[in-house]
Amino acid sequence: MNHKRGFLAFLVAFVFIFFFGFVWHGLLMKPMYNATGSLWRTEPVFPVLILGHAVLAFAFTGLYVSKVGINSARVGFGYGIVLGILACGINIIRFAVEPLTPTILFMWFAADLICFAIMGALVGAIYKPNPSLGGIVSSRA
Repeated sequence: MNHKRGFLAFLVAFVFIFFFGFVWHGLLMKPMYNATGSLWRTEPVFPVLILGHAVLAFAFTGLYVSKVGINSARVGFGYGIVLGILACGINIIRFAVEPLTPTILFMWFAADLICFAIMGALVGAIYKPNPSLGGIVSSRA
């Protein structure tokens, strides 16, 4: 395992998911959230928001590094799509128990699929196994 490249991939994933979330949820979906204001906190708890993004980026990257471990943006993209589908399943469960609108649900589907696919491509492109330890190094991108 190449810890330096893994840590770099984690940092890039964290920065990407945080800023993607700001643009998608903080700007694009803001009118939808305002229209359903009674469902949400008046202000997010910012330290918890940062922690949540860090945990997500860490788990996403750690799983890729430890179980996929191939240097390939294409493989990372596919990995991200699969985890995006997993997140969609979680959102469907939330929809069953929370009074969300279908529009919000479908926007969350799109956000998770797009964000995780791009994040996967970034992680796949950045992470390179340590070849001296028998890691797989692929030049595919």
